[in-house]
Amino acid sequence: MSHIREVFSQEKIQSTIKQLAEKINSHYQDSQDAVVAVCVLKGAFVFFADLIRKLHFDLEIDFVRLASYGKGTSRGEKVIFSKDMEIPITDRHVLIIEDIVDTGTTVNYLSRVLATRRPKSVKVCTLVHKPSRREVQVDIDFYGFEVDQGFIVGYGLDFAEKYRNLPNICELVE
Repeated sequence: MSHIREVFSQEKIQSTIKQLAEKINSHYQDSQDAVVAVCVLKGAFVFFADLIRKLHFDLEIDFVRLASYGKGTSRGEKVIFSKDMEIPITDRHVLIIEDIVDTGTTVNYLSRVLATRRPKSVKVCTLVHKPSRREVQVDIDFYGFEVDQGFIVGYGLDFAEKYRNLPNICELVE
């Protein structure tokens, strides 16, 4: 039987998103072009919705769906790409918005796919950065929290499709 323990409260999450948005706004403040913000489904949808409402530059949104975990707590062998973008990104700035980057496999894969479409730039924003689990080198341009250990759920993050609706971020404890 698994239990959960709060790691980040609702208030801490919202405060961190506000700080992230300020950094992102500063980065794109001089951009003459709309930025394409890409939400990585399913996990990032809650974070994405809160973050984009705090961004104050010309913005278009799109979605991709990738997965490497399935129904377990350890990464699967391959990335599954089940929903592609609809907006062309050639010569456009792209901001990938993820819920968590741990092994780096998913973000690395998505970044490589998007690079073939010749964008002006690709930046990565994640709510949770987990470098201790990194298996593939990826550049994280903006992140909210750094976590070393544990399997976290809540605020869009799941375990076997459960816990996404929690308003805070918790650690799954056996």
